[in-house]
Amino acid sequence: MTTQITKYMPYHTYRDSGVEWLGEVPYHWEVRRLKHSAPIRVSKLDGKPEEAIYVGLEHIESWTGRLLLENQPESVDSAVASFAAGDVLFGKLRPYLAKSARPDFSGVATSEILTLRPLNNCLQSYLMYCLLNEYFIHWINVFTYGARMPRVSPDQVGSSYIPVPPLPEQRAISAFLDRETAKIDALVAKKERLIELLQEKRTALIGRAVTKGLDPDVPMKDSSVDWLGEIPSHWSVTQLRRLITQVIHPLTVQTEQVYREIGIRSWGRGIFHKDPVAGAHLGDKRVFNIRPCELVLNIVFAWEGAIAVVSDDERGMIASHRFPTFQHVDSLVHLDYLLMLLQSEHGRALMGLNSPGAAGRNRTLRIASFLDEDIPLPPLDEQKLIVAVFRGNEQRLQSLATKVSAAIELLKEFRAALISAAITGRIDVREEAV
Repeated sequence: MTTQITKYMPYHTYRDSGVEWLGEVPYHWEVRRLKHSAPIRVSKLDGKPEEAIYVGLEHIESWTGRLLLENQPESVDSAVASFAAGDVLFGKLRPYLAKSARPDFSGVATSEILTLRPLNNCLQSYLMYCLLNEYFIHWINVFTYGARMPRVSPDQVGSSYIPVPPLPEQRAISAFLDRETAKIDALVAKKERLIELLQEKRTALIGRAVTKGLDPDVPMKDSSVDWLGEIPSHWSVTQLRRLITQVIHPLTVQTEQVYREIGIRSWGRGIFHKDPVAGAHLGDKRVFNIRPCELVLNIVFAWEGAIAVVSDDERGMIASHRFPTFQHVDSLVHLDYLLMLLQSEHGRALMGLNSPGAAGRNRTLRIASFLDEDIPLPPLDEQKLIVAVFRGNEQRLQSLATKVSAAIELLKEFRAALISAAITGRIDVREEAV
């Protein structure tokens, strides 16, 4: 990707900017404190006006400047600040996330977003790219304070320097970056769609394997289960509670001991490990031991496929009461097959039916009714074969998805590098913008 940037020519002459993070700039460029090109505007309100568009940090995509405004809150209890079309927004909380945007509408923003109003010597579009420049972000991040919620002060932002080319040159740089980043973003979107298609194929493979088996010519029979339809004639239909039972491994928390909790990602992405925590910091939280070769699920997000089998990597770890565990009742079921079934579209639907509630965080799985559900059950040897064949296909799909993800990261790195090169004057794009 670096070679793609070096294809652009540098300026003819440079001078020292006198700014540590900026280094040399084109000879005819100015260097100003940000507040002398775009002072921070303070216009606080007690709450969000009813019809106003609200911008929170979650509405600004990191490093791209895109505003994602679909999920608008009905009201905002905390203080907000108004902004106008033509202003530039910059997130002062966790500035390393590089959240900056150029709204073409008026609205209100969280108090964690600074509003900058460009003066006559600075264009809105150019200023946004200045604030997305990775060198500027790294510089600003040095001055954050607060361990849990690091933020930078408005004074530090306003006192920081930015390069200020003549207005026609700002316009050319902005036009060039708008065009080139749009091309990169389109490529990223295509590759992200490819990953979605790979995930859809994985889901389809699971669904077919755990409901119809591997042999397309096998004789079928009616399962007598509405959602299931026909199944291979030699399969049975069995209640979940005949196969697994909930188990609880009590734990007496020791205040001086260090524990590791688990969590489970949705959509079949498995278990993750939380940061170590001393027993004293667990407080009144109800936690339990977990053991390898047990099925574990997140009762709040089971309907999203937040379910896994505990591995040796989790030996000695703990889980909260939101993560019940289950063991075999007998040897009728292979847990990896059951995991595949419950991660399939059909399995998630079963857990969804038993997770009443409208909002995601209120959709708690009712374990008793869930265990009453019927599932298709091949003979044990066939379950193991289904798992083995699926794991092989999954590995190939995952290998391809990993390569696509790596390509996406390279494109994003190139996007950031291109912005920084143009904004700092490392490359001359005046002719490229025509």
